[in-house]
Amino acid sequence: MARSEAPRPFDPRRQRPPAYGGVETSVSVTTISPAKRVEGELRVPGDKSISHRALMVAAAGTGDCTIRGLGTARDVSSTLSVLRPLADVIGPDLPAVEVEGSASSGSSWEILVRGRTVGSWKNPGRTLDCGNSGTTIRTLLGLLAACDFQATLDGDESLRTRPMERIAEPLRRMGAAVSTTDAGTPPITIRGGQLQGVEHRLPVPSAQIKTALLFAGLHAEGETVVAGGGASRDHTERLLRYLGCSVDGSVDRLIVKSTHIQNVEVLDIPGDLSSAAFLLVAAALLPGSDLRVTGVGVNPTRAGILDVLRRFGARVDLEDGSEACGEPRATVRVRAGDRRALHIGAAGVPAMIDELPLVAILGAFADGETVIEGAAELRVKESDRIATTAAGLAALGVPVRTSPDGMVVTGNGRTGGGVVDSGGDHRIAMGFAVAGLAADAEVTIRGWDAVGVSYPSFASNLASILVPNG
Repeated sequence: MARSEAPRPFDPRRQRPPAYGGVETSVSVTTISPAKRVEGELRVPGDKSISHRALMVAAAGTGDCTIRGLGTARDVSSTLSVLRPLADVIGPDLPAVEVEGSASSGSSWEILVRGRTVGSWKNPGRTLDCGNSGTTIRTLLGLLAACDFQATLDGDESLRTRPMERIAEPLRRMGAAVSTTDAGTPPITIRGGQLQGVEHRLPVPSAQIKTALLFAGLHAEGETVVAGGGASRDHTERLLRYLGCSVDGSVDRLIVKSTHIQNVEVLDIPGDLSSAAFLLVAAALLPGSDLRVTGVGVNPTRAGILDVLRRFGARVDLEDGSEACGEPRATVRVRAGDRRALHIGAAGVPAMIDELPLVAILGAFADGETVIEGAAELRVKESDRIATTAAGLAALGVPVRTSPDGMVVTGNGRTGGGVVDSGGDHRIAMGFAVAGLAADAEVTIRGWDAVGVSYPSFASNLASILVPNG
């Protein structure tokens, strides 16, 4: 159970800043109380990664496309907001990109995208605000690289710390003019035009960079080759192939040629496994729990957390499997079991990069050392997730040793309560909410408002499956 300000039944609407340490805070604070178990069935919002890609691909294609089950995350709203001015500044005769959104329905949106190809996109006339979304700023650059105008993309304080040269440099090689700050961070300015296909080798397995280069390659002369990204999530390749685009090669060496995107009438987005992971981990931690999350995307490049939960000792089953729009989905059922220490090496990191803070939290409740290594990319996420996760665990009395690319968590089957600072990071805030359910005492989380970046309905979804103590 969770509260803000004073011990009461969980009410996700009460997230206003209370007094903290005698000082009025400027960030939201919420407190999570231990729970007995979680049980029931629910659906999580549409997959954030696929939502970004569906919006951009549909806007770069030809024809009307209705996107159903679109995630309502703040990051997805950022992608919507930067697409809209690309249409708003053009004349009434033939909109290049018209994005129309219906009212929110539950935890998803239905959006109509009227695509007219990137060749018809127009200068937005202002800086494009990408908010907190690294996916928005990096992947959109691949499409703007083909546009014959200059655009500037910026974001919030967190996004302004994220490395951008890793995508700026390969786009320059293709013929776009791209500039970043002296530190290689946003704001980033791009002027596109005629692109030439080249071969790229990714410096790190990054789905965002891979996606941007594939997007650029669709509008470049000759072949564009993207190598070295085989371990990263493959939503872009699946979506492009589903729409009939030529994306050849192996998982670690993709080849794309100039291709016209013809939209389909409907794209249906599966539930977000990275959002579901917080609820599934709660089910794995709390004895007697039995939880089903329906319609979740179970793409193998994203499903590493399910294997981790099995290794942790939980029973994990996939039910009602199907495929839609190139993506596998299923109902994921998790029942609590043993709590075993874990070891995650570099090879396992890409399939669960967003869930690694949760792995560390699982380790806090296991007996023995849980080791995470080969995860240096966590240092340049919305926060330094190695540092923020370690600091949060330490605040709950859990011994943690960090390294440049990981951490070692020494668990003894339980944690105390305490105050955790999310660092403005949505996944840290939600991860320690889950920890609070299984802790011996209340866990207070500062920076709770960050949750809206990826999972605005997290609090209400969590409340719907909690069985309180007592």
